[in-house]
Amino acid sequence: ELENQLTTKSKTLDELKQSLALNGSAEQTPEALSLRIAELCEMVDSIVTQVAQLKTSMQSILEQWRVYDEVYAEVSLTTTRYLYCIDQCKRSVASLEALENQVKTLQ
Repeated sequence: ELENQLTTKSKTLDELKQSLALNGSAEQTPEALSLRIAELCEMVDSIVTQVAQLKTSMQSILEQWRVYDEVYAEVSLTTTRYLYCIDQCKRSVASLEALENQVKTLQ
């Protein structure tokens, strides 16, 4: 989206350059306008560079989130397995206690 906006602004800047070349300006000298347009072009170039850096950074962050999601799913599955095993062990202990009570009763 930012890249599209930058492209639009760059086209507008080019149109201003052409308009300046053809018409000039009554308010400012052509030299002053040319300097201002050059400054604007440098600003656009700087923003384009920043957007490219941001895009690279965002891709890296997205990759890190993807890895996080994979590891989280694995940890979640392992945790569920351990909870199931613990639950089964508790049942065995409870059954063992019940058997011991039954043995005592029978004795």
